[in-house]
Amino acid sequence: MRKYLFLGVSLAALSVPTMAQDEAGANEGNGIVLESYRLPDEATITVTATGTRSEVEDTGQSVTVIGEDEIESVQGADLTRVLERVPGLTFSRNGAPGSVTSVRLRGAEGEQTLVVLDGVRVADQASPGGGFDFGNLLAGNLDKIEVLRGSNSTIWGSDAIGGVLVASTSAESGLRASAEYGSRDTVNAGVSGGASGDAYFIGGSASWYSTDGFSAAAAGTEPDGFEQWAVNGQGRLYLSDSFELFARGRWAEGELDVDGFPAPDFALADTLETQDTRQYSASAGAIYDTGPLFVQATYSFSDTERVNRDPAVGPTFASDGHSDRIDLRGEWRPIGPLIVNFGGEHEWSRYDTLFDPGEDTRIFGAYGQLGIEFGRLSGHAGVRLDDHRRFGSEVSFGGDLSYEIADGVRLRGSVGEGFKAPTLFQLFSDFGNPALEPERSTSYDIGVSVGERALTGRKFYGAVTLFHRDAENQIEFAACADPANPLCPDRPFGFYDNVGRVRALGFEVELGARPVENFTARAVYAYVDTENRTSGAANLGNDLARRPRHALTASFDWETPLAELALGGDIRLVGDSFDDAGNFTRLDGYAVGTLRAGFPIGGHVELFGRVENLWDEQYQTAAGYATAGRSGHVGARARF
Repeated sequence: MRKYLFLGVSLAALSVPTMAQDEAGANEGNGIVLESYRLPDEATITVTATGTRSEVEDTGQSVTVIGEDEIESVQGADLTRVLERVPGLTFSRNGAPGSVTSVRLRGAEGEQTLVVLDGVRVADQASPGGGFDFGNLLAGNLDKIEVLRGSNSTIWGSDAIGGVLVASTSAESGLRASAEYGSRDTVNAGVSGGASGDAYFIGGSASWYSTDGFSAAAAGTEPDGFEQWAVNGQGRLYLSDSFELFARGRWAEGELDVDGFPAPDFALADTLETQDTRQYSASAGAIYDTGPLFVQATYSFSDTERVNRDPAVGPTFASDGHSDRIDLRGEWRPIGPLIVNFGGEHEWSRYDTLFDPGEDTRIFGAYGQLGIEFGRLSGHAGVRLDDHRRFGSEVSFGGDLSYEIADGVRLRGSVGEGFKAPTLFQLFSDFGNPALEPERSTSYDIGVSVGERALTGRKFYGAVTLFHRDAENQIEFAACADPANPLCPDRPFGFYDNVGRVRALGFEVELGARPVENFTARAVYAYVDTENRTSGAANLGNDLARRPRHALTASFDWETPLAELALGGDIRLVGDSFDDAGNFTRLDGYAVGTLRAGFPIGGHVELFGRVENLWDEQYQTAAGYATAGRSGHVGARARF
């Protein structure tokens, strides 16, 4: 009932009489029209809310944008150290950087976050949950990260239950290069650059990361290393003021030493097993943009190949997940403050493993959203229809409002529905269940913000947000406890089933201040209470696994008067959680601190260094898996 009441309020707001066409919209030339709708500061622009570029202040949804300067200031290749600055975001990792890393938004499953990299959905179609492994994405060549928290399948379709994360790689004219060396023989190097003219842009980046690592098994002694090469490229051809062609591509290949559960003890221990992962994705399309009308048509594909090898027996597991996608997204501003967002997609996906012959499926979706930007008021309301070949149709609704009650002070609220189609592995593997239904969710949030996170023109930013999400048909692995179950004879070790109903609620606090020009401080805190509400289940009332209730990140950056020496620091505090759904194994909370420094030389070169885990905290984010102790790194970067 609440969601329909909220949508009714949103639609009522959209019925406000429209104003005359904005004068800037009547100007000729794409550049002039475009500027009437967009801010030049990329830190205030997002695509996660409506699917097209819009200002963060014009959405009632919870969006965090982290720009290139902030990513660079954090230093290093470990993306989780950047993502910790997003409220309500936590992660777990099976060992060192490069190991399986799951990111959770507001207590949702890691596989319930949609990940888009350079415009391409990069979920591993062959993984059991169909999620993205953040262990294979390094921060070195990223220049922007956007995170939307809350269900938003209206715009994004399947997988957007917990939220949406959109990342983009470096794409600018000129040349940048960086290299660093640190503990455990860790080397991180990268280069990016581009060239442009009146009618074109071409650019790309490449990175190499290598570390001897440490034992992934907390009880182990043999170090587990990781090495990855990654290359990104893109080009644009401007055929007129309003029409362009584009192409983008990414390739990444890494080798990771992993630990496992060898016989006869079947306890996590050192092994000689390795995992090779190859990811490649690309997209190509066209953009038509006159200002009032923006349309983008794209073809894209994504592929993830994995091979696990034991030196004694050869390959122990292999998988290949692939997706092809065509989509159309657009925005139309017919008159005054009215906005119409629209789009449609068709995706084909397939998978196979060493033990499965493989299967394929397809899904089609289309959406429409009506919006308004009228003075201090912004709002949107939309609906989406998806049709999946395996389970039929799904309808999703969503709406949001943002109202500036005073200068720089905004009230925000949103409601969104999410769904996630069962993965091919969950449907057709040796543990599959063809009768699975999609996971569904409804989320609400309401909050107030003061200023902008980018601290553009202000010395203070603050926001408080309350949120609530209910999810049903949660897909979990179930044991064959009932011999009468028709699936058990063929799946004696268990199968996937719609057995879960869960709830997550809490609040987020964000603070930022720039009291003087050369000093910035930030802090984010989230309280996330998750609960299993599956009626009759043994885990009814339990906390969801690996969801700490408390998570705080605080940071500061100071450009000192001493020859522009820059100092910075971060501290991450995470509360207790449980490693398992039964709440038998506790993960203790932890506190990790980092100190950073940077020293410019001339106008193009900077020396930098940091010490991570200052007090050598011993902690785990996944039971039995180790984390890094105190580490030191030094490096240099140049920009021309």
